[in-house]
Amino acid sequence: MAPASPLRIYYHRDFDGMVSAAILASVLIDLFGERIQWQSVNYDQRRKWETFGSGSRFAIVDFHFHPRAEYWFDHHPTTFLTPELRAQYKPSERWLWDEASPSCPPIILDNAAKHWNYKATDRFKDMAHWSNIVDAARFESVEQAIFGEEPALRITRALTVAPSSDWLDSLVDMMTTTTLEAIANTESVELAHQRASNNRDRALEQFPSTVIWNRDGVLLFDASSGRVRRERFAPFYHHPTIEYAVGVIPTRSGYHVTCGENPWNKPVNGLHVGELMEEYGGGGHRAVGGVNPPDLDETKRIADEVAEKLRMAITASS
Repeated sequence: MAPASPLRIYYHRDFDGMVSAAILASVLIDLFGERIQWQSVNYDQRRKWETFGSGSRFAIVDFHFHPRAEYWFDHHPTTFLTPELRAQYKPSERWLWDEASPSCPPIILDNAAKHWNYKATDRFKDMAHWSNIVDAARFESVEQAIFGEEPALRITRALTVAPSSDWLDSLVDMMTTTTLEAIANTESVELAHQRASNNRDRALEQFPSTVIWNRDGVLLFDASSGRVRRERFAPFYHHPTIEYAVGVIPTRSGYHVTCGENPWNKPVNGLHVGELMEEYGGGGHRAVGGVNPPDLDETKRIADEVAEKLRMAITASS
């Protein structure tokens, strides 16, 4: 018999996290008859991490480790918020962390195959393949990253203008039963993609005006104005020789410092971006990370400080 109460899967609200939630939901439904719900999360929800999910059954994918999670899978090197939490982690058939994985879905599929004899469908293998490309920025070129028309890339672009968290949940629902191509062709995704593409074109035009400084392979920009659109790879499109881009961007809940390596001109002796951002209360991977400071002034201060630390690391190794 299935458990009396449903299991809620919390997932990081990006393509990688959504695919992870869809795959884990399908596995648990097919193999164990679980009743599944899902809900997106972001870094602002870790402020009350000790009481997160209190009184309910839950799983977490592509997000921070929580000791009460019945299932937990992640690949972020900064997943453990405290040494005490790190000490509570032990790999098992329900918990697995692999920071070497480009994205989270392959971890879930490999674990399910090993422990539960789960055979992944071609559809889920395709989603995991594209999740690796999107989350690890393994695009063939900056042009593919910005203008790519493959279904996974159309969906990823549409996510930049997601109308609501409920809409994200609806896409996860579709991922459990249908292909990326079918999802990309739905009316809501197509409308979002058109809007996001218009934003992209405007962002590429506006980006040069947001640059604060460009020194020694590091570029700092400020796109905090509500009148400025944002394109993640615009710094590398306009300035292909830089090694890092650090910027200030707005979010629904405030402001965000974003930081990333140039995937097409990687630093030879750079810093671990995720660990650097963790010093300010954020996180991420070696090549990309971010943090949500409490106000705009602090966001700008941290962005400038992070950019300067990266610049100093580059010049020290040259």
